[in-house]
Amino acid sequence: QVQLVESGGGLVQAGGSLSLNCTATGSSFNIDLMGWHRQAPGKQRELVAVVPSGGSTAYANSVTGRFTISRDNAKNTVYLQMNSLKPDDTAVYYCYARDLRLRTYWGQGTQVTVSS
Repeated sequence: QVQLVESGGGLVQAGGSLSLNCTATGSSFNIDLMGWHRQAPGKQRELVAVVPSGGSTAYANSVTGRFTISRDNAKNTVYLQMNSLKPDDTAVYYCYARDLRLRTYWGQGTQVTVSS
């Protein structure tokens, strides 16, 4: 079983920056894909960014150029650096992982609030 432990997030003014970290523990050696999704109040959960264990990253159009995802495979940790934050980025951010058997795992979620 894989557990995802998130840290980071919080409250920031528009134009500011925040970073999120997520570490996979447990049976994490088979993890292929890691990334972040988010869910704003009244909206569906949406993909923010993902990074495979070996390959190129992918971003939602709404965050391209502002957010950067990176990964340390040795530490089973994925990072999300969020710059030029907007009020529309306000959401609960969830860490996500998928293993080689295509089983998916989710973190508990961390709140990001951007004030105008």
